[in-house]
Amino acid sequence: MAWLIAGGIALAALNLRTAVTSVGTVLDQVSAGLGLSGAMTGLLTTLPVMSFAVFGALTPVMSRRMGEQRLLLAAIVLLAAGQAVRSLVDSAVPFMAASTVALAGGAVGNVVIPALIKRHFPRRAGAMTTVYSTALAAGTMVAAAATVPVQQAAGGNWHVALGVWAVLAAVAAIPWLALRRGEPERRDTSARAGAEGLLRSRLAWAVAGYFGSQSLIAYVMFGWLPLLLRDNGYAAGQAGLVLAVFTGLGIPVSMAVPALAARLSSQRPLVIAFAVLYAAGFAGLLTGQALWAWSILVAVGGGTFPLALAMLAMRTRTAAGTAALSAFGQSAGYLIAGAGPITFGLLHQVSGGWVLPFGLLFAALAAQVVTGWYAAAGRTLEDEMPSTPTGRRDDHVSRGVRDLIAGRVRRSGEKARHARSRDESRAARPRLARPAGRHGARRGGERRRPASR
Repeated sequence: MAWLIAGGIALAALNLRTAVTSVGTVLDQVSAGLGLSGAMTGLLTTLPVMSFAVFGALTPVMSRRMGEQRLLLAAIVLLAAGQAVRSLVDSAVPFMAASTVALAGGAVGNVVIPALIKRHFPRRAGAMTTVYSTALAAGTMVAAAATVPVQQAAGGNWHVALGVWAVLAAVAAIPWLALRRGEPERRDTSARAGAEGLLRSRLAWAVAGYFGSQSLIAYVMFGWLPLLLRDNGYAAGQAGLVLAVFTGLGIPVSMAVPALAARLSSQRPLVIAFAVLYAAGFAGLLTGQALWAWSILVAVGGGTFPLALAMLAMRTRTAAGTAALSAFGQSAGYLIAGAGPITFGLLHQVSGGWVLPFGLLFAALAAQVVTGWYAAAGRTLEDEMPSTPTGRRDDHVSRGVRDLIAGRVRRSGEKARHARSRDESRAARPRLARPAGRHGARRGGERRRPASR
């Protein structure tokens, strides 16, 4: 059963980004075929981030109603259906609607999978996060690299190039269909983290800030690195090769970071190490020399993404807490990241160079260090969640006092029940007649005299 769940998580993770990266590689053909305006094309490129933010925030509510395994199965079905439908339409509105459906499935999977890892592999969270993040990176790279060759093999038909990923999503549903029958859904009956408690949690905001800042940097680099290379004399093919290596390095980095993070009591050294790599890479890119080497340095600094995913399970004690932190951190984080590429482009257009827009990346890096320093310490979300409407922390001291009072009340109740039981047993026991003696005679109202001899 454990192997089946692990395989199901890996297959699901392979599909979480295919709906995004497959469109990006054939965006020109899709825009021309559907007759998309510039505004509609811009909306299509920002739709993934907005969908991840909105539908990710709704995932905990749906998880409580359906259960995590059934919800992930539903998310995979949405991924397959959305990608299949959009590969069949020739109009802009149905294409956008089908893309939203597919991206909603990816958003739900983003939040549910960390909770499933925490539930089924509490002692192997680091190893399973490695499987998850590696499969996610592999799916991202494969969809980006294989969509164009599939299109060319299909005679330039972009419909086929996009529709083939629906088949991969359908395959990913098979393990979860088997688990739906073979294992009963286990739902958490304990208290769950509410939105109000998350808003009051410094850890939740730190995780959201760290996730958002690293996503902002990643989306900016994915979108603008090719143009930066072209401006510095790289040919289109060379820029594409550098971007492919930049994306592909996410796989080995994702394999190493979660396992390393799980061995550390505090992940602060990793936060600082990745920040140093980012800073050196950004400064090197601004020099305009050996850009491929500095791009590789930035790609390794992208280990912040698997580190952020690992923190979702390491900063919580329960699957419900992981789901709540995952939903809050990723939703808020993607909202932050969504503004990155647009702002970066505006700064580049205003300044006509790269120094001012890279100032945005250095600012995001500073925010990443601050939030990551707090999020990487050895604390959990449950320690910061209020246990009463007044906001009292549910820490170990309050739990000890509460348990002590509850124990005393329980013992008092047990004593009262035992006392009532003794009284009832005495009342039900038949009374034996006492021999008439001096006291009995007095109760009878007359005094017996001894018989005369």
